[in-house]
Amino acid sequence: MSGQKRFLVGSSLLASGHQAGEALVPVLIGVVIDQAVAGGSVGDLAIWLGALAATFAALSSCYRFAVRASERAAEQSAHDIRTELSRRVLDPRGGAEAGHLPGALVSIATEDARRVGAIASAVPFGVSALAGVAVTAVVLLRMSVPLGLLILLGAPPLLWLIHLVGKPLERRSGLEQQRAADASGIAADLVGGLRILKGIGAESAAIARYHRTSRDSLDASVRSASARAWHNGAILAMNGVFIAVVALVGGRLAAGGALSVGELVSAVGLAQFLLGPLSIFTMVNARLAQGRASAARVAAVLAAPHAVAAGTERLPEPVRGRVRFCGVSHAALTGADFDIAAGELVGVVTTSPATATALLECLSRDVDPASGSVELDGVALSCLDPAEARGALLVAAHDADLFEGSVLDNVRCESERDSAPAIRAAGVDEVARALPDGLDTALTERGHSLSGGQRQRVALARALAADPPVLVVHDPTTAVDAVTEARIAAGIREVRRSRTTVLVTTSPALLAVTDRVLVLDGTSVRQGHHSELVDDENYRTAVLA
Repeated sequence: MSGQKRFLVGSSLLASGHQAGEALVPVLIGVVIDQAVAGGSVGDLAIWLGALAATFAALSSCYRFAVRASERAAEQSAHDIRTELSRRVLDPRGGAEAGHLPGALVSIATEDARRVGAIASAVPFGVSALAGVAVTAVVLLRMSVPLGLLILLGAPPLLWLIHLVGKPLERRSGLEQQRAADASGIAADLVGGLRILKGIGAESAAIARYHRTSRDSLDASVRSASARAWHNGAILAMNGVFIAVVALVGGRLAAGGALSVGELVSAVGLAQFLLGPLSIFTMVNARLAQGRASAARVAAVLAAPHAVAAGTERLPEPVRGRVRFCGVSHAALTGADFDIAAGELVGVVTTSPATATALLECLSRDVDPASGSVELDGVALSCLDPAEARGALLVAAHDADLFEGSVLDNVRCESERDSAPAIRAAGVDEVARALPDGLDTALTERGHSLSGGQRQRVALARALAADPPVLVVHDPTTAVDAVTEARIAAGIREVRRSRTTVLVTTSPALLAVTDRVLVLDGTSVRQGHHSELVDDENYRTAVLA
């Protein structure tokens, strides 16, 4: 931040030098008229023209380096904001994504960050505009006290009016960004679930939903553009009135003999020059209005409360992998009590999707249960740092995304572990044989170049290759055929031998290879081997229906 401040200070000084030079140009022209042209001295004319040329060279150099420094400060500010947003969104304690679609967070991290960063490029020129007005006022005071006082006393009310005029733009700019983020979020959501939408025939409903959101975004953009037009027009009118008053007072003073011809030319030139600083005030005020609206959205993400607290306890070494639910109540789970021994392969069947969701949220520590505790080797997960808890107890979600890169890159995830056993266990070797470059085949975004079953197998291989002490897998084979599913079930049992593994699924093939099955209906827990439980009507309904 210290380097960024230096750039801001440096660009402010350089921009102020540019504006001061611009203000001196009409003054020097007036001096040339009074000292050289009126006196008829060629030598004086050459000297003052040289001074004028030197002033132009200096102010142009100041402008060039001021723009470079201010733009660098703006880009660096936007980069820092994006970095902070990414750090907050990726914080293991979570919470930043609450109430936001992924596309909306992307919009905040790009467009809103850019608008907030743009303030860094606007501030130096706002300072330079004040410097230009100050130099103009000082020069006019030396020429004429009334003219100088007019600038000094008239500029503050004008700046206050400019600030007031920017308020509607700030409000509408904030709404514009919110609607744009909503549209981006829904678009990303629809693209991500495009195959599902086609499968259930919901394309028309999805299109209608996006059309409504896009129309809202368009309406907000039009209102914001109208506010911008009104803002710029109103400020231009105020600036014009102010400059006209300055020119009128200067003309009357010249007509009364209080100003020389050169001074009158300087006064009129300075009045014209004031268009520059006042236009800069317009630009700065518009950027500040938009930046404040975007800053509020950025701040809302950065200040979002964490979903879970950071614990201070540590797991015993080595992690054995015993998992225990002690009276856990969260959402559809009520008073859940069960124990999973270290090294055990356990299947979990839930009678409703809500119960499975609640179970996985507690295990992945996306939330801490309302009551009770989830323990790993006798230590409550709520007492652990979320990153340490997830490093020891990995929950592989059913809808896990793949990343751009090769199939092998997705399985390894930069790990140095041998991924061959996981690749064989998940059936990815079979997937690779059907691909043009085998395991080195590049995947498109989210792995959409693969079929649903192929994506599931790659995601499962990734989870197995991570080789955590405790692995929880949710429905890893819903998109594969029965023969492949049976082979994967045997592979999971083999590769996870002596490591605690929980399969949250209703797949008979997977449940058949487990040591035992827990049946959760939200309020009670039953257990037994798959072959024993198939005689239970409720179990058959959940698993075999």
